[in-house]
Amino acid sequence: MSMLTPPGMGGKYRITGSKYPRMRRPRNRRRIVLAAVAATVALGLAGWGTTQLIDVFSGGDGSGGRKSTATAGQDPACEPAASASALAAASAKTAKALPKPRQIKVNVYNATPTAGLAKTTADELKKRGFVIGEVGNAPEAYDKKVPGTGILLGSAAVTDTAMTVLGTQLTGATVKTDARKTKDVDLVIGTAFKKLNVQKDVDEALATLSAPATPSCKKKS
Repeated sequence: MSMLTPPGMGGKYRITGSKYPRMRRPRNRRRIVLAAVAATVALGLAGWGTTQLIDVFSGGDGSGGRKSTATAGQDPACEPAASASALAAASAKTAKALPKPRQIKVNVYNATPTAGLAKTTADELKKRGFVIGEVGNAPEAYDKKVPGTGILLGSAAVTDTAMTVLGTQLTGATVKTDARKTKDVDLVIGTAFKKLNVQKDVDEALATLSAPATPSCKKKS
């Protein structure tokens, strides 16, 4: 045993030379943990970068080939890729085709005690483009028996066309159908009638009724 060997230490600690052996410090655990974390982050970034490159060369949107949550499951017509012409065509199909006043024949009947009301109303409707048919007092079934502004009477085939257009001329009129085969419409003036709606309100109502419906962006179930 060398003279440099401390008492009681032998075996691998035995000193055989003329210098003490260098004692190795224990490794720092914190450095090991940090190194492991850094390696994990580096691997994650490398994987993300690879995915982006794949998306670029495959025409993806950078989201790993998945649609964004804003458009996933939506109707194709609502996606940004839909052309303006496609949307216009879809809207045209849902537009409501209403006849012009010149295509509508109106018979005006007065069911109120006010004399001459049927003629003055018919004259105003004629100025607005309607074709005027019969004008006079209401039949006995309606004479002085219409408490509202009026009744629009015609065949069921014109309820969504001619009667809809005529209905914009006065507010609160009741719509009724009968068995006639013609397309003319009766306006039976009621006791609550004062005058026809102003032309501006009529035009706005007709524009709203004729406006095409915009495709809604609902998610597919």
